[in-house]
Amino acid sequence: MIGRRAVALAGHVGDGATAWSGFASDDPTVRATALGALCRLDLLDEATLQTACGDPDPTVRRRAAQLAAKFPDVDLEGLLDDPETLVAEMAAWACGEQSERCVLDDRLIERLVVLGVEHREPLVREAAIAALGAIGDERGLPTILHGCSDKPAIRRRAVIALAPFDGPDVEAAFAKALTDKDWQVRDAAEELQ
Repeated sequence: MIGRRAVALAGHVGDGATAWSGFASDDPTVRATALGALCRLDLLDEATLQTACGDPDPTVRRRAAQLAAKFPDVDLEGLLDDPETLVAEMAAWACGEQSERCVLDDRLIERLVVLGVEHREPLVREAAIAALGAIGDERGLPTILHGCSDKPAIRRRAVIALAPFDGPDVEAAFAKALTDKDWQVRDAAEELQ
């Protein structure tokens, strides 16, 4: 049975066969490592990533979402609703990195809008808001503005996500952020003013 270290090393020494065999491993940490090795070797493709997005283990799904940031044809919609918080967070982040694809995909924008307000986990709300800011679509603005009243880390992220937008609501949010009780929120607002 091939180990994680051997698979990781394969990605650095050009051993595609070992990297591919790692992707077939029963050990989810080896499969996740294999994804990185395949990417490093420029052997990773959309079909493999899409398969990994459906892996039964969240470690593999999270790594697949992370790598999908560089593969705009990989559909992350299913991972946005993953029961594992860290998978959903990574999928939201990757949507922001795939911003050109997301602009063209109404379903992803709509899902990020809902997640940024309604997800039970602050990490996912924060990542969804960051993605909406990176995408810059006006449909995300109400969610970003809502985030300006959430937990401190989310408020800071929301202020940064306001950068591509303008208008009276945006100016009001910046003004409010300048007097926020959290110094990082104030600092973010000051840098963007």
